[in-house]
Amino acid sequence: IPYIGTNLVEWIWGGFSVDKATLTRFFAFHFILPFIISALAAVHLLFLHETGSNNPSGITSDSDKIPFHPYYTIKDILGLLVLILTLMLLVLFSPDLLGDPDNYIPANPLNTPPHIKPEWYFLFAYAILRSI
Repeated sequence: IPYIGTNLVEWIWGGFSVDKATLTRFFAFHFILPFIISALAAVHLLFLHETGSNNPSGITSDSDKIPFHPYYTIKDILGLLVLILTLMLLVLFSPDLLGDPDNYIPANPLNTPPHIKPEWYFLFAYAILRSI
């Protein structure tokens, strides 16, 4: 950014280079950000609940409205229970359904199977390890 880019970078980094202060700032920001987003979402829902949403067509349709609490709350809870029950059935009764059969082959730390290749962004490290 012209004129303020250097000062902005030094302010964000906390100095002239990435250092302990930079990592501390980014960790704190990384930790606090979900709480800030959750608080903003709660304030948004509070305002939406108090004033109601805006109908873009301008037609009032109070007869079509149903209360949120008993209907949508129960619907969401039932959907969550179905999801949890499905996942529990999958995990408890068929844990190997989505697993790879190669996971049951005993590991040999001296020999890497030839069909195992890393993702493209790890190929440089894989080539270094294979050359050792």
